[in-house]
Amino acid sequence: MQVKAARSGRATGEMTAVALAEGVEVDAVIEGFASGEMVILRNPARSHGVPVGIGKGLRTKVNANVGTSEQRSSLEEELEKGRAAVDAGADTIMDLSTGGDLRAIRGALLDAVNVPLGTVPIYQAAFEARERRGSIAGMRVDDLFPVIEEQAREGVDFMTLHCGVTRHVLEHLRRSGRQAGIVSRGGALLAGWMLHNDAENPLYEHYDRLLELLAGHDVTISLGDALRPGCIADATDQAQVGEMLVLGELVLRAREAGVQVMVEGPGHVPLDQVEANVLLEKRICHGAPFYVLGPLVTDVAPGYDHIAGAIGGAIAAAAGADFLCYLTPAEHLGLPDRGDVREGVIASRIAAHAGDLVKRRKVAQAWDRDMTAARVRMDWESQLGLAMDPVRARRYRSDRTGDRPGPCSMCGSLCAIELVKQFLGGEVERCE
Repeated sequence: MQVKAARSGRATGEMTAVALAEGVEVDAVIEGFASGEMVILRNPARSHGVPVGIGKGLRTKVNANVGTSEQRSSLEEELEKGRAAVDAGADTIMDLSTGGDLRAIRGALLDAVNVPLGTVPIYQAAFEARERRGSIAGMRVDDLFPVIEEQAREGVDFMTLHCGVTRHVLEHLRRSGRQAGIVSRGGALLAGWMLHNDAENPLYEHYDRLLELLAGHDVTISLGDALRPGCIADATDQAQVGEMLVLGELVLRAREAGVQVMVEGPGHVPLDQVEANVLLEKRICHGAPFYVLGPLVTDVAPGYDHIAGAIGGAIAAAAGADFLCYLTPAEHLGLPDRGDVREGVIASRIAAHAGDLVKRRKVAQAWDRDMTAARVRMDWESQLGLAMDPVRARRYRSDRTGDRPGPCSMCGSLCAIELVKQFLGGEVERCE
């Protein structure tokens, strides 16, 4: 088990691989992992998976969601989206499928990509409860845990589990006067089940059983934010913070059980509250890696929510968030296609990189310095190769300027870099 090795001061192959990929000392990875401020997504049942480290001192990571719905279900399309996400630089993939053959889709994605794969097991449990028992409300506790174990055995690396939406927290929701209520699909499924059955959240009530199961497979638990704000007006309200307090308790219990754990966060948050939300999570949840959706900084950007999310994501990453869940232009409108996935990944990668520059990550700073040097030299091949999206950059260069050397078509003979070279000569080379 990874946690046990770290606490004994021993580096595993996964820790060594993460240290090499991040350009940090192995001892730093061991220390971060042992303290719980870092997780490594890697289920040993998945032979071809690449371990990915998330947490303090590491590069800010980006997740891409894929998955089917009842209205639209195509295994091949999901594989295309998964491959597009990886090609665009996503560090992880989450399968959020709720329609079609869920096992076949998940299995195909596990085989097709080598980055860590995450799931939300309540989707499959609810889907099967409706088929077997006639309704989601008919789901039993012993319907849910076998699904979690099945996915762990298959090689799923991390799972979103909404353990913090308790009966007490739902009372906060009732009194909160929220405009958007619950916008988390998994959270809504569990809350509906709890209210219909007048019962506690099984993931909270049987949390020890859950931890024992996940520990046996070295699966990272991603504590879902069932009551994340779904609109700007609901940000940082009593319901959100009430759930976060429960998640802080669950983080400690997971660490005691030797289970890797990270925490998911908002949601729709105005610009002036993004940093506060990150600092609040880090304080209440004992420095656990923070996995944020966006955050979206406005409610009025349908078709451009990848941009709204990247703005919030950059601020969150700079403030200490460790893991950004992308949004696509299709957010709030429908399932994304392959192109939307690529757009979403690139937007979130820009946000993550911007945050890493603030965090003084040496690799991030070197990347920007290399780009500057290539621009000063007017080395177009290097510039295109260093671009966040080389495919788009090359297309713009070809369409607008062609392949000729020298300045681009925006400035031509009035290129500032060329003019400075004429007047200052070799002094400009100091930029390198």
